[in-house]
Amino acid sequence: MDKIEQYRVFVQVAERESFIKAAQALKLPRASVSAAIQQLEATLGTRLLHRTTRNVCLTADGAQLLERARQVLIDIEALDQLFQPIENQVTGRLNVDVPSRIARRLMVPALPDFLASHPGLQLALGSTDRAIDLIHEGVDCVIRFGTPHNSSLVVKPLGRAVLINCASPGYLAKFGIPKHPDDLVNGHMSVGYTSGVSGHESAWEYLLDGVEQARQLPSNIVVNNAENYIACCCAGLGLIQVPLFDVQHLIDSGELVEVMPKYRPAPMDVSVLYPDRRQRSLRLSVFIEWFGELISPYLEP
Repeated sequence: MDKIEQYRVFVQVAERESFIKAAQALKLPRASVSAAIQQLEATLGTRLLHRTTRNVCLTADGAQLLERARQVLIDIEALDQLFQPIENQVTGRLNVDVPSRIARRLMVPALPDFLASHPGLQLALGSTDRAIDLIHEGVDCVIRFGTPHNSSLVVKPLGRAVLINCASPGYLAKFGIPKHPDDLVNGHMSVGYTSGVSGHESAWEYLLDGVEQARQLPSNIVVNNAENYIACCCAGLGLIQVPLFDVQHLIDSGELVEVMPKYRPAPMDVSVLYPDRRQRSLRLSVFIEWFGELISPYLEP
């Protein structure tokens, strides 16, 4: 195994904190991974990893090498692609994680054209809403809504997603059409939503003269995921507040109706998060640009 491959193995072991996980990611025997690290340590004359029966962690020298090795591998990839036609330059595997509704409603329908434009790219698509450790789990970037909390990641804002109020025609026929937030006290109810983090039912929010307001609405049903939230609204169980991209098809078909368009909730930030600006490969840049264009119709002008 040449020196470049040894560095590649070292980066995988260091990021995953595991010889086994690195071997799986690289599709190599575990013995080959161990041998590569031993050879690299022997060549450099220093120990790079602390090994125990339970985990693997970097030494001080290993941490210093990891930062430089990552950039070396990116530079080598860029050199390999330097004289390739542009359509052949986006190659390799890209691991991304996005909310499940984004994946199903926006990304997957558009993927055939995207992948046809970049035949050398393999996209590994995960769909979670939880906070994940990008480096430890081998994820190149995540799409997230709301204010990012992980200050160690690079945050690229894409814009602010439009949120709307909506209800089913059946609900409106039964309870009437609210035109102002004050109308909500006249027998209206919402589909309750709780986040897995707080466990508290979300308040009904809206902008009034540019100022965010909130009030609690009664609910007969409380859910904890977007699929059930929208399904309950379609069933006439209450009003909901939801990103426009989530229900545009239902609005177009008449299954849901927007209400109180002048009193929408405040738009929600949409961002791409990735570990380090210096590690932004061409395939990651191409993906970010593509996704930004894909979601742009549902962002605030």
